[in-house]
Amino acid sequence: MIRVVTVCTGNICRSPMAEQVLRAAFDDAGVGGQVELSSVGIGPWHVGEPMDRRAAATLSAHGYGTDHVARQVDDDVVGADLLLAATADHARDLRRAGADPGRVRLLRSFDPAAPDGAEVPDPYYGGDEGFDEVLAMIEAAAPGVVAWAKERV
Repeated sequence: MIRVVTVCTGNICRSPMAEQVLRAAFDDAGVGGQVELSSVGIGPWHVGEPMDRRAAATLSAHGYGTDHVARQVDDDVVGADLLLAATADHARDLRRAGADPGRVRLLRSFDPAAPDGAEVPDPYYGGDEGFDEVLAMIEAAAPGVVAWAKERV
């Protein structure tokens, strides 16, 4: 069993969206039972809350699950096999929290069409279209994350 954690700021938009997309991708690839997948936020602002309603609506409209309760990074999380950060700041915060730098990657680094250092922007303060854009970025990275996981299970 390998552990993969998606990470954003508050764990109500980007990281839970990535968790749901990757869960479906792992299941479709036949490795869902071999990957423990979760998501967290860097900060405590939304701990215990469901995902943002716009994130849930976007996922639901594309056939993904929406079950989620926000959590914050803790000592257990930083020991995961792969920590997928939405931004370089999140990656830095994970390393500062004690994560092995070799296990921290930008989520979009798994998308071969994304430029080096590409981040997943925060859709929280924008309109609904931002959530569609984030979903497209996550879906583009998902095959690369699945390939990474399949090499290790």
